[in-house]
Amino acid sequence: MCVRHRRSSARRLVLLTPLAVTGCAGGLSTVDPAGPAAARIAALWWTMLAGSAAIFALVMLLLLIAYRRTPASHQSERRQERFWLYGLGLAFPLVTLAALLIYGLVLGETLLPKASENVVTVRAEARQWSWSFGYADAAGRRTQGVLHIPAGRPVDVEITSLDVVHSFWAPRLAGKLDAIPGQVNVLRIEAAAPGEYHGVDAEFSGPGYSGDAFTVIAHDPAGWGAFLGRSKE
Repeated sequence: MCVRHRRSSARRLVLLTPLAVTGCAGGLSTVDPAGPAAARIAALWWTMLAGSAAIFALVMLLLLIAYRRTPASHQSERRQERFWLYGLGLAFPLVTLAALLIYGLVLGETLLPKASENVVTVRAEARQWSWSFGYADAAGRRTQGVLHIPAGRPVDVEITSLDVVHSFWAPRLAGKLDAIPGQVNVLRIEAAAPGEYHGVDAEFSGPGYSGDAFTVIAHDPAGWGAFLGRSKE
């Protein structure tokens, strides 16, 4: 009965896993990227998942072998211990984790905002519990709860807070970065195509935190020009 139950559970896991993966798409999904920065973050997520799955599979294999092993001579047993303990028990996880660390550091370097002539600069100011946005290309222009950016161009978001610590996060466009009072943090985001993208405050900042969201609208060149030329939103 126990064996049958385990087999049934394993079959359900195999069948439900693809459904769980398809459920990762959505407005706030980090594995449904809509820009180069978010794509790199999603690649790192999948790579770390594969590495952790490999280590987990090895540990399960070691447990299975330990339960099913047959008696062996003392010399043979010592060789097997060295192989499993030092070779796969230590060397494999260390190499895998080191590779993941190096990959993460190299990828993280590519996400840093770097000087470029094509970069657009905007400013995001957080408060309890809303976001307002300003635009370097349209002095005096501000929008509430909606950030306008051009599609296909890197955008540096200068993030700050007027009261407590918040966190700017548009998962399909980039990672998240804290908004700290009296400090400006810069996050590089980019939308590969025109459209609307969801953003949230990813830092608990009080009772109204759950409704502290914003929208990012990425315009095509004509739409971005029109946005900058309008006197009102």
